Amino acid sequence: MRYKLLGRQTGLRVSEVAFGVALFGNQWGYGSEPADARRVLDRYLAAGGNFLDTADGYQFGQSESVLGDLVAPVRDEVVIATKYSGGAAKSPSLALTGNSRKNMVYSVEQSLRRLKTDRIDLYWVHHNDNVTPFEEILRGLDDLVRAGKVLYVGVSNFPAWRVSRAALLAELRGWAPLAAIQFEYSLVERGGDRELLPMVEALGLAALLWSPLAGGLLTGKYRAGEQGRLQGLGRVIRTEKSQRDTAIVDAVMEVASNLGVTAAEVSLAWVLAKARRSTTSILPIIGPRTVEQLENNLQALDLALPEDVVARLDAVSQVEAGAPFDVNADTFPRMMGDKPELVDLPPIPVV
Repeated sequence: MRYKLLGRQTGLRVSEVAFGVALFGNQWGYGSEPADARRVLDRYLAAGGNFLDTADGYQFGQSESVLGDLVAPVRDEVVIATKYSGGAAKSPSLALTGNSRKNMVYSVEQSLRRLKTDRIDLYWVHHNDNVTPFEEILRGLDDLVRAGKVLYVGVSNFPAWRVSRAALLAELRGWAPLAAIQFEYSLVERGGDRELLPMVEALGLAALLWSPLAGGLLTGKYRAGEQGRLQGLGRVIRTEKSQRDTAIVDAVMEVASNLGVTAAEVSLAWVLAKARRSTTSILPIIGPRTVEQLENNLQALDLALPEDVVARLDAVSQVEAGAPFDVNADTFPRMMGDKPELVDLPPIPVV
């Protein structure tokens, strides 16, 4: 396992693959019993992993409770990240949802209790509620940092323009800086290429990428008729709903066959190749339910995909840039020519 700083805004060292423990528990009707969760977690820790990601809403709070029990003996050796926004109850009340300071203060206290710890290493705003001003969110997070209940802060599933403004606000007002963002990213879902990934490179934020295997789609198991999150959970999954999706899975399966590895290894190795080329920290979040799945995920750490394979996967999964990126990409090369360093610019007029 390799380690990275959590972006350029912190000195926190985390493993290059985070472990998302949404399936610790059974309150969703699909997940792991505590004994099974312990076996998977122990193997992740033995491999050198130290970055654990959960949320108050996962398994209606049970994920945090199970994780708190399991990591108690090694609490100071791991980095725990959790989130608030949607509430932990099956049917949360209006007052206990959203991004308001009220819900933030309530939620952090409940998460600390379930996690059986005195501080949360990284606290995420889970979802954008489209209502709460970012000034309120940032000031609330800063208060939690100053109180020592939270060490670092980040936002999950927010658009790039809101994150950029928030990062600037925090810097100008001396509040706790945004350390990281989190969003879905995989060969199937590459919307983050448009603005989110360029933004983290520019601002030095860490990017945690959830569902790098597209909810199991990129493992090829659903084509083989195997059961998984698609049948057991029915949420946070991807299916072959377009020709592009089918072409991507076809390419992954063919590459895996040619290299003698699994489709999951190829898909994760592609994300890791992109992450290792970054100037900041890009970290996939894996979410294996069994030790066997985890072992297969870990194999991707040592899989170096040939450049032609990376290029092929890049091409088959490419997304359209859209406006204004496609216009700019088309305009500036034509204006500057093939050798922009040799272009003749008009002289500056003398007044």
